[in-house]
Amino acid sequence: MAPYASDDSTTAGEVDEQRSGRRKAARYIVPVTVVGVAAATIGLVPALADSGDPDLPKITAQQLIEKIAKSDVQQLSGTVKISTDLGLPDLGGLESSLMSGAAGQGEGGSSADPTAKLTELASGTHTLRVAADGPDKQKLSLLENAAEYSIVHNGKDVWGYDSKSNEVYHGTASESPERGKDQQPPATPKDFAEEALKATDDTTSVTVDGTAQVAGRDAYKLVIKPKQSGSTVGAVTVAVDAKTGMPLKFTLTPASGGAAVVDAGFTQVSFAQPAASTFDFTPPKGAKVTEEKDAAKEFGKGSEKDFGKGFDKGRAREHAPKAGEDHGKGLDGMKTIGEGWSSIATFDTGGEGMPSGKAGGEFGGFIDSLGDKVTGKFGSGTVFSTRLINALITDDGKVYVGAVTKDALVKAADAGK
Repeated sequence: MAPYASDDSTTAGEVDEQRSGRRKAARYIVPVTVVGVAAATIGLVPALADSGDPDLPKITAQQLIEKIAKSDVQQLSGTVKISTDLGLPDLGGLESSLMSGAAGQGEGGSSADPTAKLTELASGTHTLRVAADGPDKQKLSLLENAAEYSIVHNGKDVWGYDSKSNEVYHGTASESPERGKDQQPPATPKDFAEEALKATDDTTSVTVDGTAQVAGRDAYKLVIKPKQSGSTVGAVTVAVDAKTGMPLKFTLTPASGGAAVVDAGFTQVSFAQPAASTFDFTPPKGAKVTEEKDAAKEFGKGSEKDFGKGFDKGRAREHAPKAGEDHGKGLDGMKTIGEGWSSIATFDTGGEGMPSGKAGGEFGGFIDSLGDKVTGKFGSGTVFSTRLINALITDDGKVYVGAVTKDALVKAADAGK
């Protein structure tokens, strides 16, 4: 059966009702550094591969959103494939080092620390095995060449294990489920969909665009598009399981066209209860075990202490403030210009901009090669770009970041002058 289309875009009158159904979803956030963008925005883009168009009862966009919000899958196991292409420049390993540092892993840290390890999902293609049995038992394994990294949550214990280095990280689960969720980047289609749905408001068009089969299950396709111009987001497509309402696949394509920025979906899934032994973990013999409290001590030492200021142990991807809200200087003083998909986060570093040109020496030349010099009423600065997020750093230390075009950033900087 050919896909059918529903043109019942959400209206302003439906917005409040939809928002109440999305309280389970994570907040849409605007990252504040180009390097940190990869981990912070991984939940924003994948390409939907159909394996058939099942004949399903028609459903409106509003009904499908409500179905997602009401979904309460507690038990599952399966395999997820994630491909991410943010178009980040090749930094020769520097990118990975910086992202690990922002996540709290530095000299003396552990390669098994979950906040550091999961930043690897920010680029390339990865295969994950996932399992869950209620709110207190989850397991996620990142499969690598001849190695495996696993996070196991069982009751109060959270274990990270890196088989390549034979290192173990042990911590305790947060008492707040929502806070615990914020401590790591999204890794499943449901995580991605929740973040995207939280961004929807009257600046967004939401429609149902046919059906698909994902991991052998019948699904509806929910399409989310910005109504505003200036956004780098083209569309988000979510394949929603027709029976359970659980997102099975998430796709975000850029407005510039081409391949998806992120493609995340189940290739196999079961909603049967996983075996209890799935969530058992005992550190292997000879493994180096790092306790959470010990890692916190190491994080406070030397240059890591300086690098970590304002990041709260890798949680720089905090919720964006409301439009116009200001909390002072630096990262803590971030405010938002505009609304919806075209919103721009801005803050003043209180100092000079990035070193560039001859004045910046060899490092300045390297910085110039990564960005594009721009000028305007605000003066001059450099725009650093990915396929989704752009950031303008002015020569006098002001930063403008968003999922918007370079021209939109320059206009925002001009207006703020």
